[in-house]
Amino acid sequence: MALTRRQREIYDFIRRFIEEKGYAPSLEEIGRAFGLRSAATVHKHVTNLVRKGMIRRTWNQNRSIDLVVEGRAPRAVDAPLAGQVIAGRVVAYEAPHEVMAIPPWLTRGGRTALYAVAGDDLEHERIVDGDLLVVDEGRDARAEGLVFVALDDGPLTLRRLRRRDRLVHVAGLRPGDPETVVSDSRAAVRGVVLGMIRRC
Repeated sequence: MALTRRQREIYDFIRRFIEEKGYAPSLEEIGRAFGLRSAATVHKHVTNLVRKGMIRRTWNQNRSIDLVVEGRAPRAVDAPLAGQVIAGRVVAYEAPHEVMAIPPWLTRGGRTALYAVAGDDLEHERIVDGDLLVVDEGRDARAEGLVFVALDDGPLTLRRLRRRDRLVHVAGLRPGDPETVVSDSRAAVRGVVLGMIRRC
């Protein structure tokens, strides 16, 4: 699919950045390189590159851009529907209810599973009843963003997590929810949300 001049410029910038630094540029860095002050404009260009198959993005991560290798047609990945998220609480099924094929760029190559959202408690995250969360169920000691986390061996919940100064900040998903700050040893991350699928 043909690229516009600006899309080609941004693609070339991303490619050179990754080749030189070994990691992807953030949206802010792309914007600065092209004098784009609006994050929405940068996001639109990047989204168009994803739609045209030039790059892929991992949802919910800052440096999430990766180049698509030309000439390779990636196969879909089978992911089990492994549980539900109800009012922020993660409820695992005893056995997967079904298996769905998902695009490989929605995975990290690990153990990927789907969790159905029940209710509207996550509307502020633009996640609604019936959406499917794509989750890497591997444990990640550096994980940030939307994660499945258990505090002090308590119940597994969906929370927004960030790390600062060797401490873990765990926040609820609704405006005004309190933030809990704990040591790293008290927060066990057991899944990282990579993306979301909306069934029409």
